[in-house]
Amino acid sequence: MDTLIDAFANAQAALYENWLQPWAFALGLGNRLEEVYTGTGWLLVGLLQMAVMLLVIEPLQRWRPVEPVANTSAVRTDVIYTLIHRLGLFRIALFFTIDPVMDDLMGHLRVAGLATFHLEELWPGVTDGPWTSFLIYLVVFDFVGYWLHRAQHQWGWWWALHAVHHSQRQMTQWTDNRNHLLDDLMGAVIWVLVAQLIGIAPSQFVAVVAITQLTENFQHANLRVSLGYWGERLWVSPRFHRLHHGVGIGHESPVKNQAQTSDVPGTPSVAATVLGGHNFGVLLPWWDICFGTADFSKRFEPTGIRDQVELGRDYGEGFWAQQKLGFKRLVGAWRPPA
Repeated sequence: MDTLIDAFANAQAALYENWLQPWAFALGLGNRLEEVYTGTGWLLVGLLQMAVMLLVIEPLQRWRPVEPVANTSAVRTDVIYTLIHRLGLFRIALFFTIDPVMDDLMGHLRVAGLATFHLEELWPGVTDGPWTSFLIYLVVFDFVGYWLHRAQHQWGWWWALHAVHHSQRQMTQWTDNRNHLLDDLMGAVIWVLVAQLIGIAPSQFVAVVAITQLTENFQHANLRVSLGYWGERLWVSPRFHRLHHGVGIGHESPVKNQAQTSDVPGTPSVAATVLGGHNFGVLLPWWDICFGTADFSKRFEPTGIRDQVELGRDYGEGFWAQQKLGFKRLVGAWRPPA
Protein backbone atom coordinates (compact mmCIF):
# COMPACT_ATOMS: atom_id res chain seq x y z
CA MET A 1 0.00 0.00 0.00
CA ASP A 2 2.76 2.46 0.96
CA THR A 3 4.62 1.78 -2.31
CA LEU A 4 1.50 2.45 -4.37
CA ILE A 5 0.75 5.64 -2.44
CA ASP A 6 4.33 6.86 -2.94
CA ALA A 7 4.23 6.16 -6.68
CA PHE A 8 0.93 7.97 -7.04
CA ALA A 9 2.18 10.92 -4.95
CA ASN A 10 5.27 11.27 -7.14
CA ALA A 11 3.20 11.25 -10.31
CA GLN A 12 0.77 13.75 -8.79
CA ALA A 13 3.61 16.08 -7.78
CA ALA A 14 5.14 15.95 -11.27
CA LEU A 15 1.80 16.70 -12.97
CA TYR A 16 1.10 19.51 -10.52
CA GLU A 17 4.49 21.21 -10.74
CA ASN A 18 4.81 20.99 -14.51
CA TRP A 19 1.24 21.71 -15.59
CA LEU A 20 -1.39 22.61 -13.01
CA GLN A 21 0.58 24.99 -10.77
CA PRO A 22 1.61 27.31 -13.64
CA TRP A 23 -2.01 27.38 -14.83
CA ALA A 24 -3.21 28.15 -11.30
CA PHE A 25 -0.93 31.19 -11.06
CA ALA A 26 -1.97 32.31 -14.54
CA LEU A 27 -5.64 32.19 -13.50
CA GLY A 28 -5.05 34.05 -10.24
CA LEU A 29 -5.53 31.03 -7.99
CA GLY A 30 -2.25 31.35 -6.12
CA ASN A 31 -4.14 31.50 -2.82
CA ARG A 32 -5.75 28.10 -3.47
CA LEU A 33 -2.79 25.98 -4.46
CA GLU A 34 -3.62 23.28 -1.90
CA GLU A 35 -6.99 22.68 -3.55
CA VAL A 36 -5.35 22.74 -6.98
CA TYR A 37 -2.91 20.06 -5.81
CA THR A 38 -5.82 17.93 -4.59
CA GLY A 39 -7.54 18.42 -7.94
CA THR A 40 -4.38 17.22 -9.66
CA GLY A 41 -4.77 13.93 -7.82
CA TRP A 42 -8.35 13.54 -9.06
CA LEU A 43 -7.24 14.29 -12.62
CA LEU A 44 -4.50 11.67 -12.41
CA VAL A 45 -6.98 9.11 -11.05
CA GLY A 46 -9.33 9.89 -13.93
CA LEU A 47 -6.58 9.40 -16.52
CA LEU A 48 -5.62 6.05 -14.99
CA GLN A 49 -9.26 4.95 -14.94
CA MET A 50 -9.71 5.90 -18.59
CA ALA A 51 -6.65 3.87 -19.48
CA VAL A 52 -8.04 0.76 -17.75
CA MET A 53 -11.43 1.29 -19.39
CA LEU A 54 -9.94 1.49 -22.88
CA LEU A 55 -7.29 -1.20 -22.50
CA VAL A 56 -9.12 -3.77 -20.37
CA ILE A 57 -12.90 -3.33 -20.17
CA GLU A 58 -13.48 -2.26 -23.79
CA PRO A 59 -11.82 -5.41 -25.24
CA LEU A 60 -13.89 -7.54 -22.83
CA GLN A 61 -17.07 -5.94 -24.16
CA ARG A 62 -16.05 -6.75 -27.72
CA TRP A 63 -15.18 -10.30 -26.68
CA ARG A 64 -18.51 -11.30 -25.12
CA PRO A 65 -21.20 -8.62 -25.56
CA VAL A 66 -24.67 -9.13 -24.14
CA GLU A 67 -26.15 -7.39 -27.17
CA PRO A 68 -24.89 -5.65 -30.33
CA VAL A 69 -24.37 -1.90 -30.07
CA ALA A 70 -27.24 -0.60 -32.18
CA ASN A 71 -27.37 3.01 -30.92
CA THR A 72 -23.86 4.44 -31.08
CA SER A 73 -25.09 8.01 -30.55
CA ALA A 74 -26.44 7.03 -27.10
CA VAL A 75 -23.05 5.56 -26.23
CA ARG A 76 -21.29 8.73 -27.42
CA THR A 77 -23.47 10.76 -25.04
CA ASP A 78 -22.35 8.50 -22.19
CA VAL A 79 -18.73 9.09 -23.20
CA ILE A 80 -19.34 12.83 -22.77
CA TYR A 81 -20.58 12.22 -19.22
CA THR A 82 -17.48 10.12 -18.49
CA LEU A 83 -15.09 12.77 -19.81
CA ILE A 84 -16.82 15.47 -17.74
CA HIS A 85 -16.33 13.44 -14.56
CA ARG A 86 -13.06 11.64 -15.09
CA LEU A 87 -11.11 14.55 -16.57
CA GLY A 88 -12.03 16.88 -13.74
CA LEU A 89 -14.71 19.21 -15.16
CA PHE A 90 -17.21 18.18 -12.51
CA ARG A 91 -14.54 18.55 -9.83
CA ILE A 92 -13.75 22.05 -11.10
CA ALA A 93 -17.41 23.00 -10.72
CA LEU A 94 -17.37 21.69 -7.14
CA PHE A 95 -14.10 23.51 -6.51
CA PHE A 96 -15.65 26.91 -7.23
CA THR A 97 -19.13 26.32 -5.77
CA ILE A 98 -19.56 23.59 -3.15
CA ASP A 99 -16.06 23.15 -1.69
CA PRO A 100 -15.92 26.61 -0.04
CA VAL A 101 -19.36 26.02 1.51
CA MET A 102 -18.31 22.59 2.79
CA ASP A 103 -15.10 24.02 4.25
CA ASP A 104 -17.05 26.69 6.10
CA LEU A 105 -19.57 24.13 7.37
CA MET A 106 -16.90 21.80 8.70
CA GLY A 107 -15.10 24.75 10.27
CA HIS A 108 -18.24 25.76 12.16
CA LEU A 109 -18.76 22.17 13.32
CA ARG A 110 -15.21 22.02 14.64
CA VAL A 111 -15.68 25.32 16.49
CA ALA A 112 -18.91 23.89 17.95
CA GLY A 113 -16.89 21.01 19.39
CA LEU A 114 -17.66 18.23 16.89
CA ALA A 115 -14.41 16.29 16.65
CA THR A 116 -13.60 13.96 13.77
CA PHE A 117 -13.98 10.28 14.62
CA HIS A 118 -11.09 8.28 13.14
CA LEU A 119 -12.55 4.90 12.32
CA GLU A 120 -9.20 3.15 12.05
CA GLU A 121 -8.48 3.92 15.73
CA LEU A 122 -11.20 1.54 16.93
CA TRP A 123 -8.63 -1.20 17.66
CA PRO A 124 -5.08 0.17 17.85
CA GLY A 125 -2.56 -2.25 16.39
CA VAL A 126 -5.20 -3.99 14.28
CA THR A 127 -7.53 -1.55 12.52
CA ASP A 128 -4.88 1.13 11.97
CA GLY A 129 -2.78 -0.89 9.50
CA PRO A 130 -2.84 0.67 6.00
CA TRP A 131 -4.53 -2.28 4.26
CA THR A 132 -6.90 -3.04 7.13
CA SER A 133 -8.04 0.57 7.50
CA PHE A 134 -8.49 0.86 3.74
CA LEU A 135 -10.74 -2.21 3.66
CA ILE A 136 -12.74 -0.89 6.63
CA TYR A 137 -13.34 2.42 4.90
CA LEU A 138 -14.19 0.66 1.63
CA VAL A 139 -16.90 -1.38 3.38
CA VAL A 140 -18.25 1.65 5.27
CA PHE A 141 -18.56 3.75 2.12
CA ASP A 142 -20.15 0.83 0.28
CA PHE A 143 -22.75 0.57 3.05
CA VAL A 144 -23.45 4.29 2.67
CA GLY A 145 -23.61 3.84 -1.10
CA TYR A 146 -26.21 1.08 -0.79
CA TRP A 147 -28.61 3.24 1.23
CA LEU A 148 -27.94 6.30 -0.89
CA HIS A 149 -28.79 4.21 -3.96
CA ARG A 150 -32.02 2.95 -2.40
CA ALA A 151 -33.00 6.54 -1.60
CA GLN A 152 -32.46 7.48 -5.24
CA HIS A 153 -35.05 4.88 -6.19
CA GLN A 154 -37.58 5.20 -3.38
CA TRP A 155 -37.87 8.99 -3.01
CA GLY A 156 -39.88 10.18 -5.99
CA TRP A 157 -38.15 13.55 -6.32
CA TRP A 158 -34.69 11.93 -6.28
CA TRP A 159 -35.75 9.26 -8.76
CA ALA A 160 -36.85 12.10 -11.06
CA LEU A 161 -33.14 12.91 -11.40
CA HIS A 162 -31.73 9.39 -11.11
CA ALA A 163 -33.97 8.24 -13.97
CA VAL A 164 -31.43 9.83 -16.33
CA HIS A 165 -29.05 7.02 -15.42
CA HIS A 166 -31.62 4.28 -16.00
CA SER A 167 -32.95 5.63 -19.29
CA GLN A 168 -29.96 4.21 -21.19
CA ARG A 169 -31.21 1.25 -23.22
CA GLN A 170 -27.77 0.63 -24.73
CA MET A 171 -25.80 0.01 -21.55
CA THR A 172 -21.99 -0.08 -21.73
CA GLN A 173 -19.07 0.67 -19.43
CA TRP A 174 -19.57 4.38 -20.22
CA THR A 175 -23.06 4.38 -18.68
CA ASP A 176 -21.76 4.64 -15.10
CA ASN A 177 -21.35 8.43 -15.27
CA ARG A 178 -24.62 9.06 -17.10
CA ASN A 179 -26.33 10.98 -14.28
CA HIS A 180 -28.13 14.23 -13.78
CA LEU A 181 -25.63 16.77 -12.48
CA LEU A 182 -27.84 17.57 -9.46
CA ASP A 183 -27.93 13.85 -8.65
CA ASP A 184 -24.14 13.72 -8.78
CA LEU A 185 -23.88 16.87 -6.68
CA MET A 186 -25.99 15.45 -3.86
CA GLY A 187 -24.06 12.19 -3.87
CA ALA A 188 -20.73 14.03 -3.79
CA VAL A 189 -21.80 16.18 -0.83
CA ILE A 190 -22.92 13.12 1.15
CA TRP A 191 -19.65 11.28 0.48
CA VAL A 192 -17.55 14.29 1.50
CA LEU A 193 -19.55 14.71 4.72
CA VAL A 194 -19.10 11.04 5.59
CA ALA A 195 -15.39 11.25 4.79
CA GLN A 196 -15.00 14.23 7.12
CA LEU A 197 -16.99 12.64 9.93
CA ILE A 198 -15.15 9.30 9.98
CA GLY A 199 -11.70 10.80 9.45
CA ILE A 200 -10.49 8.96 6.35
CA ALA A 201 -7.11 10.14 5.08
CA PRO A 202 -7.27 12.04 1.75
CA SER A 203 -5.09 9.46 -0.03
CA GLN A 204 -7.33 6.60 1.13
CA PHE A 205 -10.47 8.53 0.18
CA VAL A 206 -9.11 8.99 -3.34
CA ALA A 207 -8.34 5.25 -3.51
CA VAL A 208 -11.83 4.27 -2.28
CA VAL A 209 -13.50 6.54 -4.83
CA ALA A 210 -11.20 5.39 -7.65
CA ILE A 211 -11.79 1.68 -7.02
CA THR A 212 -15.53 2.23 -6.62
CA GLN A 213 -15.80 4.15 -9.89
CA LEU A 214 -13.71 1.72 -11.90
CA THR A 215 -15.65 -1.25 -10.54
CA GLU A 216 -18.88 0.48 -11.51
CA ASN A 217 -17.58 0.85 -15.06
CA PHE A 218 -17.03 -2.90 -15.15
CA GLN A 219 -20.51 -3.55 -13.71
CA HIS A 220 -22.18 -1.48 -16.44
CA ALA A 221 -20.20 -3.14 -19.22
CA ASN A 222 -22.01 -4.78 -22.11
CA LEU A 223 -20.43 -8.03 -21.02
CA ARG A 224 -21.94 -11.50 -20.84
CA VAL A 225 -19.95 -12.94 -17.97
CA SER A 226 -20.64 -14.67 -14.66
CA LEU A 227 -18.46 -14.68 -11.57
CA GLY A 228 -19.85 -18.04 -10.46
CA TYR A 229 -22.12 -18.82 -7.52
CA TRP A 230 -19.83 -17.52 -4.77
CA GLY A 231 -18.20 -14.79 -6.83
CA GLU A 232 -21.61 -13.25 -7.56
CA ARG A 233 -22.25 -13.13 -3.82
CA LEU A 234 -18.89 -11.60 -2.94
CA TRP A 235 -18.69 -8.83 -5.55
CA VAL A 236 -21.27 -7.10 -7.74
CA SER A 237 -20.97 -8.53 -11.26
CA PRO A 238 -22.11 -7.10 -14.63
CA ARG A 239 -25.00 -9.58 -14.65
CA PHE A 240 -26.10 -8.68 -11.09
CA HIS A 241 -26.07 -4.97 -11.89
CA ARG A 242 -27.67 -5.37 -15.31
CA LEU A 243 -30.69 -6.89 -13.55
CA HIS A 244 -30.87 -3.67 -11.55
CA HIS A 245 -31.19 -1.82 -14.88
CA GLY A 246 -33.62 -4.40 -16.30
CA VAL A 247 -36.99 -3.04 -17.42
CA GLY A 248 -39.50 -3.63 -14.63
CA ILE A 249 -37.08 -5.77 -12.60
CA GLY A 250 -34.38 -3.90 -10.78
CA HIS A 251 -35.76 -0.46 -10.16
CA GLU A 252 -39.53 -0.44 -10.60
CA SER A 253 -42.74 -2.44 -10.48
CA PRO A 254 -45.71 -2.32 -12.88
CA VAL A 255 -47.45 1.04 -13.11
CA LYS A 256 -50.49 0.76 -10.84
CA ASN A 257 -51.66 4.35 -10.72
CA GLN A 258 -51.86 6.30 -13.95
CA ALA A 259 -53.87 9.10 -12.39
CA GLN A 260 -50.89 10.71 -10.69
CA THR A 261 -49.58 13.99 -12.05
CA SER A 262 -46.78 14.05 -14.58
CA ASP A 263 -44.55 16.61 -16.23
CA VAL A 264 -45.68 15.15 -19.57
CA PRO A 265 -49.46 15.20 -20.20
CA GLY A 266 -51.02 11.79 -20.76
CA THR A 267 -48.26 9.79 -19.05
CA PRO A 268 -48.02 8.54 -15.45
CA SER A 269 -45.81 10.31 -12.96
CA VAL A 270 -42.27 9.03 -12.41
CA ALA A 271 -43.15 8.24 -8.80
CA ALA A 272 -45.81 5.80 -9.98
CA THR A 273 -43.15 3.43 -11.30
CA VAL A 274 -40.81 3.54 -8.31
CA LEU A 275 -42.30 0.92 -6.05
CA GLY A 276 -39.35 -1.24 -5.12
CA GLY A 277 -36.38 -2.79 -6.84
CA HIS A 278 -33.40 -5.07 -6.55
CA ASN A 279 -29.61 -5.11 -6.58
CA PHE A 280 -28.76 -1.71 -5.15
CA GLY A 281 -25.29 -2.77 -4.00
CA VAL A 282 -22.43 -0.65 -5.33
CA LEU A 283 -19.49 -3.01 -4.77
CA LEU A 284 -20.76 -5.68 -2.42
CA PRO A 285 -24.00 -7.65 -2.85
CA TRP A 286 -23.92 -8.36 0.90
CA TRP A 287 -26.26 -5.47 1.68
CA ASP A 288 -28.83 -6.67 -0.85
CA ILE A 289 -28.64 -10.11 0.72
CA CYS A 290 -28.98 -8.74 4.26
CA PHE A 291 -31.89 -6.41 3.47
CA GLY A 292 -33.81 -8.64 1.07
CA THR A 293 -33.21 -6.81 -2.20
CA ALA A 294 -30.90 -9.32 -3.95
CA ASP A 295 -31.83 -10.98 -7.26
CA PHE A 296 -29.28 -13.52 -8.53
CA SER A 297 -31.33 -14.64 -11.54
CA LYS A 298 -29.14 -16.11 -14.27
CA ARG A 299 -30.28 -13.91 -17.14
CA PHE A 300 -29.31 -10.77 -19.00
CA GLU A 301 -32.30 -8.47 -19.52
CA PRO A 302 -32.97 -5.45 -21.77
CA THR A 303 -32.37 -2.18 -19.95
CA GLY A 304 -34.42 0.99 -19.65
CA ILE A 305 -37.46 2.34 -17.79
CA ARG A 306 -40.93 0.85 -18.07
CA ASP A 307 -42.78 4.00 -19.16
CA GLN A 308 -39.96 4.75 -21.59
CA VAL A 309 -40.31 1.33 -23.24
CA GLU A 310 -44.07 0.75 -22.96
CA LEU A 311 -45.45 4.30 -23.18
CA GLY A 312 -42.77 6.05 -25.20
CA ARG A 313 -41.85 8.60 -22.55
CA ASP A 314 -39.02 10.89 -23.63
CA TYR A 315 -35.94 10.96 -21.39
CA GLY A 316 -33.79 12.86 -23.87
CA GLU A 317 -31.32 11.80 -26.54
CA GLY A 318 -28.42 14.15 -25.80
CA PHE A 319 -26.65 15.54 -22.74
CA TRP A 320 -28.51 18.83 -22.49
CA ALA A 321 -31.90 17.30 -23.30
CA GLN A 322 -31.40 14.73 -20.53
CA GLN A 323 -30.42 17.42 -18.04
CA LYS A 324 -33.39 19.62 -19.00
CA LEU A 325 -35.96 16.83 -18.82
CA GLY A 326 -34.52 15.63 -15.52
CA PHE A 327 -34.99 19.08 -14.03
CA LYS A 328 -38.57 19.21 -15.37
CA ARG A 329 -39.31 15.85 -13.75
CA LEU A 330 -37.88 17.13 -10.48
CA VAL A 331 -40.21 20.16 -10.58
CA GLY A 332 -43.11 17.86 -11.45
CA ALA A 333 -42.29 15.55 -8.54
CA TRP A 334 -42.54 18.48 -6.09
CA ARG A 335 -45.71 19.84 -7.68
CA PRO A 336 -48.79 19.08 -5.54
CA PRO A 337 -51.49 16.89 -7.14
CA ALA A 338 -54.22 18.77 -8.97
